[in-house]
Amino acid sequence: MESIYFLILIALIGLAFADLIVGVSNDAVNFLNSAIGSKVLSFKTIMIVASIGIFIGCVFSSGMMEVARKGIFNPGEFMFSEIMIIFMAVMITDILLLDFFNTIGMPTSTTVSIVFELLGASVAMALIKIGVDNGSFSDLAIYINTSKATQIILGILLSVFVAFTIGAIVQWISRLLLSYDFKTKATWIGAVFGGIALTAISYFILMKGIKGTSYAGESFNLIGGITIKDFLESNVISIIAYSSVIWSFISYILIHFFNVDIYKVIIGVGTFALALAFAGNDLVNFIGVPIAAWQSYEAWVASGVPADEFSMQVLATKVATPNFLLVIAGVVMVLTLWFSKKAQRVVKT
Repeated sequence: MESIYFLILIALIGLAFADLIVGVSNDAVNFLNSAIGSKVLSFKTIMIVASIGIFIGCVFSSGMMEVARKGIFNPGEFMFSEIMIIFMAVMITDILLLDFFNTIGMPTSTTVSIVFELLGASVAMALIKIGVDNGSFSDLAIYINTSKATQIILGILLSVFVAFTIGAIVQWISRLLLSYDFKTKATWIGAVFGGIALTAISYFILMKGIKGTSYAGESFNLIGGITIKDFLESNVISIIAYSSVIWSFISYILIHFFNVDIYKVIIGVGTFALALAFAGNDLVNFIGVPIAAWQSYEAWVASGVPADEFSMQVLATKVATPNFLLVIAGVVMVLTLWFSKKAQRVVKT
């Protein structure tokens, strides 16, 4: 029987590579469309910047892997044999779904896909277990992490409203500040706009990027012997204030003395940040399930307990994703971005 689960694990690893390819092909539009649509940077430049952002974002995404392990279901309620079936069903469904949307050139949410695939597969398995045990439908709450699943689903729905509202507000303020004759505006206006925009982007990279990596827990004498995460969290206002001044000054220098179009710089840095955000947030959608399956398999083999008797409570504990896996995923995603025809088709849409 052990060989069967080993073959399932190998299949899941292969499906992880396939999911990375179809996932990036579908989501490329999310971080490329603004830069490509603005037509202020060459396509090659945009791709290089996005590739760097994706690769770095992959390294920053370790903390997000917990969603696939325990964000939707309660792992302790399932046995190893059951959890492997759930993971296999999720991966096959995800690839078929995303590839279908890629084929017709339509972008969809990989986060919504993986969340509801995990929810559907775990609910189906839970209903089977309830039926075997002659339980009631109300027992379903025992198997599903209802509080976390609800939080994730509401977060997805809320993000649509927040994105629309904040996007509209920022657009209105930008137009109010720049108007349609932005080339005739005073240099300081472009410098202030560049300072604010670049501060917001750098704040995101520092607070939402570095803080989520395994390196954030390391301490350095340069910052008073505290960890990077604690330093960033305790100096938020100072970081924003200093960044605003520094970026505004740099923007003024670039505009006034070097005649640099600061808006091109903002689009370039913004594309990097979007690609970093995509990889940091969405990598779990592509390899989170196979990694959870691999860690489950290791725990089961070490236990010596039969597959249908080994509880997967081990998935409830926090386990860091090996950095070499994140690096491999980053390489695959970057190669897909450059060579996938379906990614180009979705971007055109």
